[in-house]
This record gives sequence, structure tokens and C-alpha cells, in this order.
Amino acid sequence: MSISWNRVMPNGTLEGGINQEGINFYNNLINELLKNGIEPFVTIMHFDYLLALQQKLGGFLNHSIVTNFKDFSELLFKTYGDRVKHWTTINEGEVTTIFHYMHNIDNMFVEACPTKGSYVPYSSNPEHVAAAKRLTDFYWGWVLDPIFHGDYPQIMRKLVGNRLPKFTKKDKKMLNGSTNFIGINYYTSHFARYESNRTKVFGDNFDALAMSEVSNIEGKTLGYINQYGLNFVYPEGLYDFLLYINKNYQNPKIYITVNGIASFKTPNPLKDEHRVAYIASHINATKVAIDARVNVRGFFAWATFDTFEFQAGYSRNWGLYHVDFNYSLKGIPTDAANWYSKYLTDEFSYLN
Repeated sequence: MSISWNRVMPNGTLEGGINQEGINFYNNLINELLKNGIEPFVTIMHFDYLLALQQKLGGFLNHSIVTNFKDFSELLFKTYGDRVKHWTTINEGEVTTIFHYMHNIDNMFVEACPTKGSYVPYSSNPEHVAAAKRLTDFYWGWVLDPIFHGDYPQIMRKLVGNRLPKFTKKDKKMLNGSTNFIGINYYTSHFARYESNRTKVFGDNFDALAMSEVSNIEGKTLGYINQYGLNFVYPEGLYDFLLYINKNYQNPKIYITVNGIASFKTPNPLKDEHRVAYIASHINATKVAIDARVNVRGFFAWATFDTFEFQAGYSRNWGLYHVDFNYSLKGIPTDAANWYSKYLTDEFSYLN
């Protein structure tokens, strides 16, 4: 779950006042979760943009917003910290920013990794192999290197140049070791192709001189795509991703904070066998990574309920519970929800 900055602090600052109704809403929600044996993992900011701070400061382009975020975070810790023991700061920092204000997001202690998955070279051509490494640095390194290594990746410094902000000594000291875990949101992986013509490159890959592709030079894809699904199913990419994070970022604690697949135009949204197969294959990939000594501490299927997506509205179903948005708004368990519940119950019984 997440907590809306707008709902708790409508003006974005402590001086602007606290909305007690918003505070009460989350108090009641957290208490109800605990009452039903559900331990809350709370994200402090999940795609939450404050109009008041945008108008006052220019939003996340202004470094002073770090102080406002700190005040908001401390209010949440003080109010809910007696019951909430697991916190994530920023959801999908890379998706939130796409090169607009990641420097200030980093200074707000990002704990959630980008969503791109692993990159596979378009072919064995050294230019494509190097392109895969660059995209890795431009997505994962962009977020994680400042926290674990004190600065952005060298290739970013080289290709972006003076447009890439510099960290002060104070910033570096504050960022160093500031994360307790890394949250991974994984859907699928992509091929990486070298592209020298920047006019052809999508905006967030502009400086990387590389493009992500769904098929390689031979026209082959990573995994398969179900007729009702939207992503290629490639659990091997999650395994590769976990090993990469483990090797390059000091064997951190890792949570799979998002893993799921959308569906659309299904004749019966409650019959989602493709979602069962998808989640099961990625849990198995995670198990293999754990056997390889990757420090994975938890796995969250996305999403509990059908939800609103920025790029697709309500046209795609992500939920283990299908929501009737046209009439009752009731959540109905799908086949995947029933399978997941049984799977977790059986696993818990086995482990204990």
C-alpha cells in the first residue's frame, strides 16, 4: 500500500497544515490490515505529484523539495511507525522521472529499482553487447550507483556530460548506505540494440545511444506472449537481474516488490490461467536465485486489485481480484487469487 502526500499534507509542507481526516483514513486502514493478520509494507510516494509544491517550488526540479519529503516521511514514521515496520521511499524512481529530476529523487533515498528487467544484446556484435551494458547503467546504475558507489556510473558522466548534476560531499555522505533494501519491480526483459542516430532513440535512452527491442536481430523474442497478456513471459530475466544486483551492489536485502502481468479483452476476467503460469514461473526463478545465495527476503504479486494505470486507464486487468468499475466496485477473486492463496498457505505450512 502507499500513502498519498496530498491526502495527508495537502499543501506539501508542515507549515501548510495536516489533514486529520487523511491521517485517520490511514490509521483505520492499517489497523484493519493488522486485525486481519496482514503486515503492511508502506510506500511513502507512489506516483504522487503535489500541485501546491509544483506551483510554489517547481516540484521535483527544486532541490529544496528534499526537505519537504523528509518532513512528510517523519510525520508518517511518527504517526504509523508503531504499527508499520517496513517502508519504501519512492516507487519506480526511474519511471517517475525519465531524466527530469532523478538527482533530487536520489537525494530522497530511493529504495525501489527501475522496472526494465535485464538487457540482452541484440546480437553478439560488440556494439550491441556494449549497448546492453550502457542501458543497464543508465537505468539501474542511475538509481543505485549513487547510493552504493557514491556517484553516477562513469559512462553516464561521459555521455551526459555537464547536464548531469554533481553530488556534493554532503549529498554523498547522506546517500552512502542510506538504503536498507532494494525493491525490484519486474515484468519482462528486453533486447538492447546500438543506435548511433540520437534522433531515432526514445527520450529516456537518448544519451545511452541504445534502444530496447522486443526481438533480436533474428526476430526471436524473449519468452512467449499469451493471447490475453501484454508482456513477454521471461522469468530468466528476473533471475539474471537478481544475480546482477547481488554482485554489483554488495549482496543487499532484496524484495520483489512488483511482479505481475496485465490482461485485456478476456472473455472472462476471472479465468486468468495465464497469470497463474506467469507468477508461478517467476517465483520459481526467485527460488533458484535464492539457492545461488541472492538475499531475497520477500515477493509481492502485482496487483491485489485491478487498478488505474497511467498509460491505460482501466482498460487492463492486473488484479488477483477483478473489480467491476462500471457498477458495484466489488472485488471478486480470480483463479489466480485462489491459486496464490493456496500456494502461500502450502508454502507457509512447509516452511514451518
